[in-house]
Amino acid sequence: MNAVLNVTRSLSGQTWQWRSTSADARDPGFQPDDLVTQLLLARGATRETLEINRDPTIRGFMPDPSVFQDMEVAAERIARAVLEREKVTVFGDYDVDGATSAALLIRLLRDLGLDAGYYIPDRLMEGYGPSGEALVTLGRQGCDLVVTVDCGAMAFDALDMAHAAGVEVIVVDHHKCAATLPKASALVNPNRLDESDEGAQHGHLAAVGMAFLLGAALVRNLRSKGYFKDRPEPKLLELLDIVALGTVADVAQLRGLNRAFVAQGLKVLAGRRNIGLSALIDASRLKRAPICSDLGFALGPRINAGGRVGKSDLGVRLLITQDPEEARQIAAELDHLNQERQAIEAYVLEQAEAMCSGQQNQAVAILSAKGWHPGVIGIVAGRIKEKLGRPAIIIAEDDDGIGKGSGRSISGVDLGAAIIAAKDHGLLIAGGGHAMAAGITVDASKIEALSEFLNDRLADVVGSAQAGKALLLDAVLSPKGVNPVFVEAMEGAGPYGMGWPAPRIAAGPVRIIKCDIVGKDHVRMVVAGDDGGSIKTIAFRAAESDLGQALLHAPKGRKLWIAGRAKIDDWGSRPAAEIHLEDAAWAD
Repeated sequence: MNAVLNVTRSLSGQTWQWRSTSADARDPGFQPDDLVTQLLLARGATRETLEINRDPTIRGFMPDPSVFQDMEVAAERIARAVLEREKVTVFGDYDVDGATSAALLIRLLRDLGLDAGYYIPDRLMEGYGPSGEALVTLGRQGCDLVVTVDCGAMAFDALDMAHAAGVEVIVVDHHKCAATLPKASALVNPNRLDESDEGAQHGHLAAVGMAFLLGAALVRNLRSKGYFKDRPEPKLLELLDIVALGTVADVAQLRGLNRAFVAQGLKVLAGRRNIGLSALIDASRLKRAPICSDLGFALGPRINAGGRVGKSDLGVRLLITQDPEEARQIAAELDHLNQERQAIEAYVLEQAEAMCSGQQNQAVAILSAKGWHPGVIGIVAGRIKEKLGRPAIIIAEDDDGIGKGSGRSISGVDLGAAIIAAKDHGLLIAGGGHAMAAGITVDASKIEALSEFLNDRLADVVGSAQAGKALLLDAVLSPKGVNPVFVEAMEGAGPYGMGWPAPRIAAGPVRIIKCDIVGKDHVRMVVAGDDGGSIKTIAFRAAESDLGQALLHAPKGRKLWIAGRAKIDDWGSRPAAEIHLEDAAWAD
């Protein structure tokens, strides 16, 4: 494939390629596609599915919930709990996906007349997932049924203890499963190895998406029993704001049903029906209806902050409260905790970056130290992954020599499967995850052996993923073409996120009018073209990179092409377009 603009080696060392082309101009009868159609086709839509992808709706993408293993078993058991007014506890994870999954089921059960409780483990004291002690204690307290969400798929010991104590547990999860399954009344997970073909196609759903499908199966089951003869059915679609938040914050791929969840969930969110989310929008200082990126960068981190550095149940409490004052107080506390989390993250990241030089020859960078806060290691792992361009695992060791680790992967490298294999080889105390993220508990004495195992297992696939790396472009524009009208037009193929990437454009040729460093290490530029157009750009965390250094020391007057994501800058008196810069190349 010919390089776009003949850029075979950019300032960051990449080739520029077209993401895709929807038609070949050399073909007889060639008709160019409109912009949105081109963007949809380039992201994997077929011409037969263009319309449902252009306007992603729940009806257009929703599967029959019964295609999933154990879904009807779970729905039947929870329906019995509703009918008999049993005591049900939803056991959730402490991250956004766990909080939203738990909140969705709690709100639904309360709408059905069952006052369900919740249990969110403390990240520092209890760690990830259900413990046998916690499940047995819930049983002793009179709980008839526990539903775990976003956890439980690998909780063999905990579910063995619960089973022995007579505690019924239903697992709703999306993480990788082993060949054998833990003892549960039902285990609903699209990533079961024995899942149906149709169910397995939804393996990219977050746990909150699976909770929504379970909710639909539950309502259908109760409808068949005549439960709604004299009471209204719950409005499941009004819970899509919660589903959208958990889906985006968990970095689930925005294709298929997930696109519908987010597209329709944003509409619900704009109506601010959820008192807690409305308060969180205000605490995040958003002055407009939230967009997809706000879920991942404004609302999600604040929900997460409770589990990372504060009280693990704050997110669930916020999402289920019906009291505006309580919502305001919790949202303010989460905002404060998020600021605290940012300071802790910066400290750990600085230390981790200083250790990166010793990881140059490893397929997976593994960095560990005592004193690191386990609540931020996942975020730091993501930063190190971006810096090195390969998977990274950050491990916080405690005084007893036990490390809690969190990993983030790159496209094409299934880190979750590798972690499960490492556990099977006796290298981990616990571990699991999915393709792009994983969590581990490891004896510090085995970290070196873990590194060797992952390097041997993933070296080739990481090398292939890196070798195939190229900057994929959707359009090339003149500087004047980078304007709000064009940026807003591109939104017609959204929502964008993991697995459905936001459009990337190239613009130029331009010359640098101003270039400097802002914040800690962001490179800010103003560039201008011969057509009279000028563009503001910013390259985040790029000051020390090859790209940043080349721009900061560029020869005066030399022209270049710039590439990145075009965004709307609405801080001024009128909206303008800017580019979040990802790369650049000399134009002569």
